[in-house]
This record gives sequence, structure tokens and C-alpha cells, in this order.
Amino acid sequence: MKRRGAAFSILLAGGALFLTTSVLGAVGDRVRGERLARENCSTCHAIGMSGTSPYRFAPPFRSLHEKYDVDGLAEALAEGIGVGNTGERQMPMFVLSADEIEDLIAYLKSLEPDTPRRPSRTSAP
Repeated sequence: MKRRGAAFSILLAGGALFLTTSVLGAVGDRVRGERLARENCSTCHAIGMSGTSPYRFAPPFRSLHEKYDVDGLAEALAEGIGVGNTGERQMPMFVLSADEIEDLIAYLKSLEPDTPRRPSRTSAP
């Protein structure tokens, strides 16, 4: 019985590592990521290259790289980001697919200074 529990734990940890590795190593579609941000995040965050956030405690997406490793956000997005904000608005829990996480990360990275804008994976060459 202990063997079965240990095997299950190893299998579960391996699956989580595979998901995190596949999300971190993948290239997303920044256009779809921007759409996802616009639909789900723009009521609080400034999601573009300029402007202020509608909710003053929500950082603009273009500055997230100054505080966080944007690639490292993939794991937090997969697990659900918890924010310790005590303001009148709380960041809702989002459940994102692996593809949506890749797309959102690609968009966030496109907002960083000196980041070459690569064509999206669905774009024609």
C-alpha cells in the first residue's frame, strides 16, 4: 500500500513538472494573449504600452517585468494567482488553459522594452 501511495505521489509530481515545463518552454500567440488580457484584465489593469490602470492598485501590464520574472508567472497562472490586496477590489481567480497561459505570457513579454515582436504562431510568414 505504501508503494502505491509513493508511486502516485511521484506520478503526480511528474505530471505537474511536465505541465510547468511545457508551459514555460512553449511560445504563445501574443495576439490571442492581448485579446485574453483585454477581455479579462482591462477593467483593473492598463494592458497596453501607455495609459494608467483603471484600478489604481493594479499595476500596468507593461511594468510587470520590473517586479516579476514574466516567464515565472506561467506557474502562478496555472495554480491561480493570489494577490494580497486589501483594496475595494480583489483580483479574481482565473482558470486558464496551458495555451491561454502561453498566449498571455507571450503578450506580457511583448510589452517589455527591447523585446522583438515575433509573429504569432497563427500568422502567415
